[in-house]
Amino acid sequence: MSEVEITHCGYIAIVGRPNVGKSTLLNHILGQKLSITSRKPQTTRDQILGVKTEGHVQAIYVDTPGLHIGEAKAINRIMNKTAAAALKDVDVVLFVIDADRWTEEDESVLQKVKHARCPVILVVNKVDQLDQKESLLPRLANLSDRMNFAQIVPISALRNNNLDRLERLVESYIPEGTQFYPEDQITNRSSRFLAAEIVREKITRQLGQEVPYEVAVQIEEFVFEESAIHISALILVERNGQKRIIIGDRGEKIKLIGKEARIDMENLFQHKVMLNLWIKIRSGWSDDERALASLGYQEE
Repeated sequence: MSEVEITHCGYIAIVGRPNVGKSTLLNHILGQKLSITSRKPQTTRDQILGVKTEGHVQAIYVDTPGLHIGEAKAINRIMNKTAAAALKDVDVVLFVIDADRWTEEDESVLQKVKHARCPVILVVNKVDQLDQKESLLPRLANLSDRMNFAQIVPISALRNNNLDRLERLVESYIPEGTQFYPEDQITNRSSRFLAAEIVREKITRQLGQEVPYEVAVQIEEFVFEESAIHISALILVERNGQKRIIIGDRGEKIKLIGKEARIDMENLFQHKVMLNLWIKIRSGWSDDERALASLGYQEE
């Protein structure tokens, strides 16, 4: 009688305040771009599952919106609830912070992760940006006083520094169980969702602080043909001024956003992409719960 292989499967929540590198960490662990990244905080708005299967171990990472203080608009409330919900029913929590600072928002996240019923690993990111490398050890000692962390791991997600150690630690906490996803599947998200996220990333990267958070992307058409995938994306803004900024002088900005998004989509989908973008003004969508629901943002 052949031996039955014992498999392991577990969920890992990646949490932290905005802009500490959670999405960059997920992308580098997977070895593939899945979650959008930007210097602008709060670019992730949903839970995004990234699946990594290596032999008998399947790690299901949950990238979350940055937990932040203040919930002035409906979209901010939904983002905070989405992030907090990720702490329930996971096997490990990765609490990501910047190596060079501890903020009020970090403290707020800490108070939430203290209630987690599983090991919490403190991931100290961006150690490559420290001006004085000798300050790292005293900093880690100071952080260890804040909570009884299962482990504290200094990394640079962007430089792939120490990620192998972090993954080995995560693996040690993953319980035995049936694997939920086929070994070649890297996410539970649809191709439409990933296409919309790519367009939104290019907008935030190109425009930075010029366009605030009142931008959403909706995929109106996603048709797979042998010669190409035809994708039409609607960019929603709240004011006419935002529309003009995204279009840019003589349409240069929207052309660049479309070009960069198409390149990323072709890399992701491994197929030629014909991308069509257009912009529509929908006043107040980011504080309208019905509008948010229609765009896929749901309160738990």
